Amino acid sequence: MNVALAIEQKLAALEPSRLELRDDSAMHAGHEGAKGGGGHYSLTIVSPQFSGKNTLARHRLVYAALGPMMQQQIHALAIRAYAPEEADNLSQP
Repeated sequence: MNVALAIEQKLAALEPSRLELRDDSAMHAGHEGAKGGGGHYSLTIVSPQFSGKNTLARHRLVYAALGPMMQQQIHALAIRAYAPEEADNLSQP
């Protein structure tokens, strides 16, 4: 199974209404930290579980959902996490 698909499957636990995952690993080729393994990813996620939570709490929910992947397959993860009521302000890519 590829890593991006595994990430999306694990994040399904957060019941996202929107999930966009981009693999940025190629932009970091040769980067010192990239040599140890794991990819670089950018994530935009909208979940009702983020309602009423601050940024740190939202990121913790994402990290908890990904579990050991954060120590192995994922070297870096840029997270944009929104509650549904905030999603109306997001522009479509």
